[in-house]
Amino acid sequence: MSTALNITGQLLMPKATAVWLIENTALTFEQIADFTGMTTIEIEALADGDIGKGLVGRNPMEHHELTQEELDRCQADPAARLVIAKSSLPPVKARAKGPRYTPVSKRGDKPDAIAYILKHNPEISDAQITKLVGTTKPTINSVRERTHPNTPNLRPRHPAELGLCTWQEYEKSSDKGLKAQGKDPEEVKAQRLAEQQAALSEPQESEDASQSGTGGFDFSNFLGDTDTSSDD
Repeated sequence: MSTALNITGQLLMPKATAVWLIENTALTFEQIADFTGMTTIEIEALADGDIGKGLVGRNPMEHHELTQEELDRCQADPAARLVIAKSSLPPVKARAKGPRYTPVSKRGDKPDAIAYILKHNPEISDAQITKLVGTTKPTINSVRERTHPNTPNLRPRHPAELGLCTWQEYEKSSDKGLKAQGKDPEEVKAQRLAEQQAALSEPQESEDASQSGTGGFDFSNFLGDTDTSSDD
């Protein structure tokens, strides 16, 4: 028998608990659905065997999620609702999140991602970069100060393209940094987009100008020699 106490206020295995309540109590489907957080239709499907075939029931009383007194009270009154048992122990404190875990195969891409952020989105703080990329502040500083061992080979690449974070996470960090600077994220994005489009159009304009300077296709090779002597 398990001696673990329920300190979260939630069922650990709601579907298995529902199976046990269906098989071993006189509770209504509505009462079981309310207690387990499932729908009445799901409870009916479990009772009919349409879903959960082979699922072993879990006794909530053995796992200190329900008391016998509470079960008896609700079996006697179909309108009553079960209340989950809670431990008097203090809640467990959640562990603070550390740097994002990165697969070994992608760890070598972190400096490239840091270089991209520092170049294109300087509004993103070092604290945000550590969360996005899963790196440390000393590594960020080494890339910024060009003291990183791999500095000559760094290629700024978007961390989302490298799979180190999502596009949504990146945009959220950028927006947060811009707002901290008192800037409107939408205005800054529009300005950057315009600059990128202008930069892309410059090479095309230069190419068009160079082509027009040549006067188009050279037909001189197909012309006869105009400097010929007249016949005597």
